[in-house]
Amino acid sequence: MDFGLTDEQQLLIESVKKFAERYATEEQIKEMYANHRMSDELSKAWMENGFGLMGIPEDYGGIETDLVTLGILTEEFAHWSGCMLPTLNNTLAMRDFIDFGASPDQIQSAMDSYMQTGLPIFSLGFSEPGAGSDNQAMTCTTKKQADGTYILSGQKTWVTQGEVFPNVLVIAKDEDSARENRSMSMWLVPRDTPGLTTAPLNKIGQQASAFCDMYFDGVVLTDDMRIGEAGRGFYNLMKNFETERCLIVAQCIGSAQAAMDDAAAYVSERQTFGHPISDYQLIQLKLTEMETALQTSRDMLYRTLWKMDNKQSVRIDSALLKRYAARECTKVASEAMQIYGGLGYTDETRLGRIWTDLRGMEIAGGTDEIMVYIAGRQLAKQYKRK
Repeated sequence: MDFGLTDEQQLLIESVKKFAERYATEEQIKEMYANHRMSDELSKAWMENGFGLMGIPEDYGGIETDLVTLGILTEEFAHWSGCMLPTLNNTLAMRDFIDFGASPDQIQSAMDSYMQTGLPIFSLGFSEPGAGSDNQAMTCTTKKQADGTYILSGQKTWVTQGEVFPNVLVIAKDEDSARENRSMSMWLVPRDTPGLTTAPLNKIGQQASAFCDMYFDGVVLTDDMRIGEAGRGFYNLMKNFETERCLIVAQCIGSAQAAMDDAAAYVSERQTFGHPISDYQLIQLKLTEMETALQTSRDMLYRTLWKMDNKQSVRIDSALLKRYAARECTKVASEAMQIYGGLGYTDETRLGRIWTDLRGMEIAGGTDEIMVYIAGRQLAKQYKRK
């Protein structure tokens, strides 16, 4: 592996920093968090600068980008903004829409809107109250009717931007809600469809992207609303988890680096007993452990992305990465708050926001416990004596 940055990657970092300084100031971030949505100005500027097109195939108007570079973009924006805005979610949603087998017309329509607004035309309705990591436990179901339509019934939860975007991409079991049924399909459902209702859910962090519950009570679907092949929804759902988890970690590292920036600078400014607190060994220990966690997480991330770019399996790597880095980045933010003392527990600093944003990432994209299950069983096989 070459750990050096290309000229293009270095330029990208500088461009992202300038972008954040203009469109993601502390005042602007607080306003977006209060409004529970990213500003239209930032969304459009993100697209105009080409950031929102990176990682989307050129055939659809995107900019072909290797995953290492996409990781750099994700990390650096979180770093220089010191917050979690749904720019990553938007890019991943568009990548998924293409990979899930949407028709050329469906993709073109979605891309036309995305290019204009910087926002996807749909939220993702995948999780259910009894089926988060356990996708087989889904009970949302469609049943085909005599007239060729389908009736969708069930509930989805933790739908990000579900009350903002005009459609929802829903995955539901075909005909039978039984656990053993792996035949699932994906449907693009307009939010104003009769029988679809929503209820807001308030998160403690990541406030710039709202959550909601969605209820489907006899929602009528037609074949032209299907995305991809019938019965292939489950396999599509599994397809891009590894990429998503890596980019979630990139966002975590960027946010934790912002906390480190603040805390490591503060220790030379804060005086106690006639000395800057940087003189005290316990503070030095905190900084040392925080930096070790950041460097280790970053090395794991870009090694994993490099392997993906080189078509190598990362089933174990991505699970180990998500398990380790999400937890350690939260700890970095927590220690930064501790270094600030009582001030860190107020909204006079951004550390409380960073911590609550990061804490959610130990759940998003697969919980810590599921990562142990994924990696642990594969490691047992890998190390089994011949």
